[in-house]
Amino acid sequence: MMLLIDAGNSRIKWRLVGENVHASGSCTHNAPNGLAACIETPGITRVLGCNVAGSAKGEALAVIVARRGLTLEWISSGAQRCGVHNMYTHPGQLGTDRWAALIGARGYHHSRDVLVVMAGTATTLDILSADGRFTGGHILPGVELMRQALSNGTAQLPLTGGRYRNHPRDTADAIVSGCLHAQAGAIERIFHHMDAPGSVCLLSGGAADEIEPLLDIPFQRIDNLVLDGLRRIARAA
Repeated sequence: MMLLIDAGNSRIKWRLVGENVHASGSCTHNAPNGLAACIETPGITRVLGCNVAGSAKGEALAVIVARRGLTLEWISSGAQRCGVHNMYTHPGQLGTDRWAALIGARGYHHSRDVLVVMAGTATTLDILSADGRFTGGHILPGVELMRQALSNGTAQLPLTGGRYRNHPRDTADAIVSGCLHAQAGAIERIFHHMDAPGSVCLLSGGAADEIEPLLDIPFQRIDNLVLDGLRRIARAA
């Protein structure tokens, strides 16, 4: 069995796989108890992950894995892998989570242009052509970062509650609704600029639940697309 780890800015997502998925979960970097318990599962022979949380957090995870006598292999971004061609000016600078998500997306669609949306701490919008080229992408603050920016940069817009409303009538709802419209609007704008008939958006990430109802484009919801990509990478190695 393999253990796949996506070490994101806010949370750690993991999946234990063989021929099928045996277990999955998520936890915070400050309380990785669920991951630590999963490591004790008999039969794990390989641990593969991607890390955008920084070297200190990556090292802490490697220590947890090492206690089981295993080595945590971190992937790196490159020019080509699993049928995806990285057109970044400097391919190694592409975040490994974005790289894994693109490789995961390639496993779902081979004949269409795809907009790969990862809605997490940051929201990334990456374009994958039907022939497997990652032609470029965009990064914007995620929903929570947008809310925090308003709270930190203003005197009278506190970071409190709020829900999406079509016609917000209080400040908290207005903030949440505005941030979600900004996310959906950016996704739809980039999607329409792709100008490729038959294109589809793949939506993943922790904020996907909030964004999904607002999208007016063809999309497919896929949870943990990064882990799907890591599994493809592991199988190809």
